[in-house]
Amino acid sequence: MQLLANILVGVLAVLHAYILVLEMFLWQTPRARAAFGTDPEFAAASAPLAANQGLYNGFLAAGLAWGLIAGGDVGFQFKVFFTVCVIVAGIYGAATATKRILFVQVIPGALTLAALLLAT
Repeated sequence: MQLLANILVGVLAVLHAYILVLEMFLWQTPRARAAFGTDPEFAAASAPLAANQGLYNGFLAAGLAWGLIAGGDVGFQFKVFFTVCVIVAGIYGAATATKRILFVQVIPGALTLAALLLAT
């Protein structure tokens, strides 16, 4: 179970690193506009806000990765804390932006949290 939990934490970290790239560096590209449902004008106007949001996703990815690297009790605490952060951010995003975030962030986060807690 520990291996599965760590794999899920890794997947969650990679997902948030990918979101960082989309929001910080690719926000105005057709790929990011399609992913976030924006048009070129909105993407241009909101690029600084998206970059800031992307940075926060990068912090989530970094915290999850550090949890994997640190190991032991500290690593477990980091993994749980940052997984809960992913879930809370996803719930807020689903309530304020798009319900799709439930499937992209909340469900993967909840499955990861369950695996982490079952692995202890």
